[in-house]
Amino acid sequence: MTAHPVDEKLPALKMATTGLQHVAAMYAGVVAPPLIVGAAVGLSGTELTFLTGACLFTAGLATFLQTIGIWKIGARLPFVNGVTFAGVAPMTAIVASTKDKSDALPVIFGAVIVAGLLGFLAAPFFSKAVRFFPPVVTGTVITLIGVSLLPVAFGWAQGPDPSAPDYGSRTYLGLAAATLVIVLVLRRFTRGFVKQIAVLLGLLLGTLLAIPFGATDFSPVADADVIGFPSPFHFGAPQFQVAAIVSMCVVMVVSMTESTADMLALGEIVERPADERTIAAGLRADTLGSAISPLFNGFMCSAFAQNIGLVAMTRIRSRYVVATGGGFLVLMGLCPMAASLIAVVPRPVLGGAGVVLFGSVAASGIQTLVKAGLDRDDNILIVAVSLAVGIIPITAPDFYHAFPQTVRIVLDSGISTGCVAAVALNLVFHHLGRARAQAGGTTGAVPPSPVSRSRNCPRTPST
Repeated sequence: MTAHPVDEKLPALKMATTGLQHVAAMYAGVVAPPLIVGAAVGLSGTELTFLTGACLFTAGLATFLQTIGIWKIGARLPFVNGVTFAGVAPMTAIVASTKDKSDALPVIFGAVIVAGLLGFLAAPFFSKAVRFFPPVVTGTVITLIGVSLLPVAFGWAQGPDPSAPDYGSRTYLGLAAATLVIVLVLRRFTRGFVKQIAVLLGLLLGTLLAIPFGATDFSPVADADVIGFPSPFHFGAPQFQVAAIVSMCVVMVVSMTESTADMLALGEIVERPADERTIAAGLRADTLGSAISPLFNGFMCSAFAQNIGLVAMTRIRSRYVVATGGGFLVLMGLCPMAASLIAVVPRPVLGGAGVVLFGSVAASGIQTLVKAGLDRDDNILIVAVSLAVGIIPITAPDFYHAFPQTVRIVLDSGISTGCVAAVALNLVFHHLGRARAQAGGTTGAVPPSPVSRSRNCPRTPST
């Protein structure tokens, strides 16, 4: 019996290069939270490098849990895990409220441990919501994931420092545009292996192109140590404060909501739909990875939506490719010099590639919506309102400024609010008060539970 593409093991060279491509796509997202939080704490350059390496190391461990899996832990999909950006605002708030800044990181670590363990226990209950995610909901959420990530790419394209005079300069935007063109040309005029690693080649060529313009900084390589293990509790034993724990539990709920949406999106893209069991296992990996992460001085872990775009674009669906990327992350955590090589890639170059990656996610969502029966008015309303709600934090970042900070953690996540709106509207239009089952299967009604299918007979890809 032919293995499903998700379980396919590719040749070693192809596995390594495509795995490295995943690392390149998510590297900036992993290192940004520790850099922001570390700067707020007032860490020295050496300590900041250590914290960043620790987050890379724990992201690799969490990715192993998600892709390879053990027992009932891990979605076993090509699913990259790393530090969630949703936790940055509450973590910096914890830092600000801590009198002795040396206690700030231990307080954060203690809160993340508790939130991770509670999330692990809640995973099987949280996963039961999968039956409320028909195509009209999943398509909307997938589209929102892509749209929500595009501003990140646009920010990268403008340069590394928003406060710098040259932020958004023609040089930076030109490098981003050149990288985008390189990726498009490679995707259009090459075949096979070269076409599949077009993003990685685009990042490499874009970096070389940036050298004459002085946009490539090699100092991270010169200053980095060759070996550096993230020793447990380097910043002190975890401390447990109620306010911090509540704050991080809210972030955990947001993270689990986004991960559920990401798993549903990825399941559609790789043609192995995520059922209730898969989502429960994936959430266990997310939450257990988060609980373990502080032991090695890392933060809360969650799914990285940008890598879903890479899977959609390259059509390389093997979870072992992503597991290889997890291996690179672990090595980078153990070898700061190796981690610094990825850091050499200029932000504008990442931005140019990000347009392709994140746009691919949005396009996948539109493909799913095509199957949702948009010829019906109620489905159009679900999509229209949910997209509008989800886009609010992007188009009007201060829209919820009058709400408490803990509530804004949820409201400022367009993916979370859009997902909640889509699920709620689907309940109103397709569940409350009347049955909506119709012949033809093009409604937004809840399909038969994927769990009812034989677990030994995965869906085969279309040809």
